[in-house]
Amino acid sequence: MCQNLTYMAPSVVGMTPFRIDIPQADLDDLRDRLARTRWPRQLPGDGWSRGVPLDYLRDLAEHWATGYDWRAQEARLNEFPQFVTEIDGLDVHFLHVRSPEPDALPLILTHGWPNSFVEFTELIGPLTDPRAYGADPADAFHVVVPSVPGFGFSQAPPETGFTVDRVAWMWAELMRRLGYHRYGTQGGDLGAYVAPEVAVVDPEHVVGVHIDGGFGFPTEADVPGMSDSERALWAEMQQWMSGGVDHHALLRAAPQTFAYAWQDSPVGLLAWLVQKFKEFTVTADTPEQAIARDQILANATLWWLTGTAGTSSWFMYDNTSFAWPKGQARVPSGVYGGGPALIRRLAERHNTIIHWPEGNPGGHFVAMEVPQAHAADIRTFFGKLR
Repeated sequence: MCQNLTYMAPSVVGMTPFRIDIPQADLDDLRDRLARTRWPRQLPGDGWSRGVPLDYLRDLAEHWATGYDWRAQEARLNEFPQFVTEIDGLDVHFLHVRSPEPDALPLILTHGWPNSFVEFTELIGPLTDPRAYGADPADAFHVVVPSVPGFGFSQAPPETGFTVDRVAWMWAELMRRLGYHRYGTQGGDLGAYVAPEVAVVDPEHVVGVHIDGGFGFPTEADVPGMSDSERALWAEMQQWMSGGVDHHALLRAAPQTFAYAWQDSPVGLLAWLVQKFKEFTVTADTPEQAIARDQILANATLWWLTGTAGTSSWFMYDNTSFAWPKGQARVPSGVYGGGPALIRRLAERHNTIIHWPEGNPGGHFVAMEVPQAHAADIRTFFGKLR
C-alpha cells in the first residue's frame, strides 16, 4: 500500500511542512477489502467473553466502509500545522500548534499504544486557547505532538535495541530545534514512559512531568513491605490487572506473525484495536460509549493507511517483561489519576510528586474520553510551576 503524502517546501531549517494527502486508490482499496471480508461464525458465549462480538464488529465495519468520511477527518487533521524533521537518523512527524497567548508554556504530548497523534485532537484546543473554553489564558500552552517512531507518519526504527530513553532524547532535541528552552512534558500509556524520560535526559529545560497514570503500581517485590490492608488492595489489583488480552506478551513473542493479518485485513486490524480499546475504556460497556466512534475509526484508518500495526510494537518486543514506569526525581511530577495511598507511597520512591488528585473522570485514554477535564488537570499541575 503506497503512502504518497504531499510535502511542501521547508520554511524552517530542518523542518519540512507536512500535509496528509492519502491517494484515493488507497481509500478505494480499503473499502473494497472491507466489502470482501470473510466473516467468521460467532462463537458461543455471552457478550465480549470470546472477544469482539460478530454483530458489533460487522456494524462498525459497515460504518467504516459506507458512513465514515476519511476526507473530512483528513481535512480536520490538516488544520493542525504539521512538520517532518530528521532526528537521530529517523524522520519524525509532529504537530506544532502555537497558542495565541505569547507567554504560553511549551508542552510536548506523547501518545499511547494502540493510538496515534489522533489521541490529542480534542485536547489541543483547550490547551492552546483556554480563553476560548472559559479558562484562564495565563494557563495556555504551545503544544507539540510528535508521532512516536514506528507510529503513523514517523519512520520506524530499522533495527532492534530502540528504547524509550532514545525517544526521550529525540523529543528533547525536537524542543531544542523549535527554540523551546523551558517546557513541560505529558503523556499516558506509552507516553507515561516517555514523558518522565524526557526529564531524565533534559532536566535543565523540563519544568515538570504530567502523566495520566502509572506511577507507583506495586509489583511482587513490594509485597513483603506491605501492611495487611495494602496486601488486601494488592490482591484486588491482581484480579483486574490479569484480565484482558496480554498484548505485551503477544508482541514480545511474535509481532511479525500478527503483523501479516493486520497489514492484509482491515477488519482484522479493527478487531484488534477495538479489543484493546474495549479493555482500556473501563468506564463504559463499549468503546464508543466513551470515545466518539469516528475518532476510534480515525485512529484505525491512520494505522491502516500507514501500515504501522507491526512497527508500533517495538517497545514491547524489545523488552523481556512488563514493568510500570518508575519516573524520576529531578523535576516535579503529577498524575491525572492518583489512586490509593499505597500507590502514592511507592510512586514517591522515584518521583517528586506535587499533584495527586483522586476522582478525576475517565478511563485509560482520558485525552479522548474527557478532554476538557484532562486539559483542566494539566493546567492545574503546570500552574504550580509557571
